Parts: sequence; C-alpha cells; structure tokens
Amino acid sequence: MQTLFVVLHVVAAVFIVGPMAILPMTGLRAIRAGQPAQAKTLARSTFVTSLLSLLVVFFGFAALGTSDPKDHFSIATPWIWVSLLAYLIALALILFLVVPALNKAAGRLQTSDAETSSAPSASSDGGYGAIAAGSGIASLLLVLIVVLMVWKP
Repeated sequence: MQTLFVVLHVVAAVFIVGPMAILPMTGLRAIRAGQPAQAKTLARSTFVTSLLSLLVVFFGFAALGTSDPKDHFSIATPWIWVSLLAYLIALALILFLVVPALNKAAGRLQTSDAETSSAPSASSDGGYGAIAAGSGIASLLLVLIVVLMVWKP
C-alpha cells in the first residue's frame, strides 16, 4: 500500500505542482504581450492547480503513515517538516500574492486596452514584479522540497 501512495504522491507532484510553478511564468509572458484574457485564464489555472496541490500533501501523509516503522519517518523528521513548511510558504505566496497580482494585471490590461489601442509595457504594470518575485521564490522553495525528498538528510 505504501508503494501506491508514494507513486500517487510523485505523480501528483509532477502533474499538479509542476504546472503550479510554471503557469505564473507563462502569465508574465501574457502580460508582456498585452493579452488580458490569457493572463486572467492563467491566474485561474494557477489558483486551481495550487488548490489541487493539496493532494500531493495528502498522498505524502498517506505514504508517511504506511511507511515501514524501521525507517523511523514521522512528521518530526526534519526533512519532512522542513518540506512541509517550504510547501506552505510556496502555497501562500502563490495563492495570496501571485494569483491576485495576475488578476490585477489582467484587469489593468483590459482597462488600458479599452482606453488606448497600444498594449502597455510590462514595466508600467505594478503587479509584474510581484508576480515574478512571488513565483520565483515559490519555485525555489519547490526545488528545495524536491532536493529534501530525494536526499532525505
């Protein structure tokens, strides 16, 4: 049973957390291109994949609960709680900084498109830096989690 939960944990991490990390960067491209509809869609997709990423945590805890007692893995194992903390910080950055900034940037693009025919530059949008920084830090935290999960120091 433990093998099943580990497989589900890894598959969910690849197919859910991967897009959660990459979609905001695609949103930056949509903002630079002046495409508000695409930026809005990417904000929604980022929000959904971020919530779905909770499945990775669920399967991780299931794998932890069914692990061999001789391994002595528990929530108190340092690499596990550090990974969980890094995930929660990354999730909070995505949900409370990146997604709102993507939505705000999409709204600004729609407003400026209605007022003028030229697309605004990325530097004129105040949310661009927040999206770049928030998604960059979240991605680094997710890389840290992968390193800890493989290395198990």
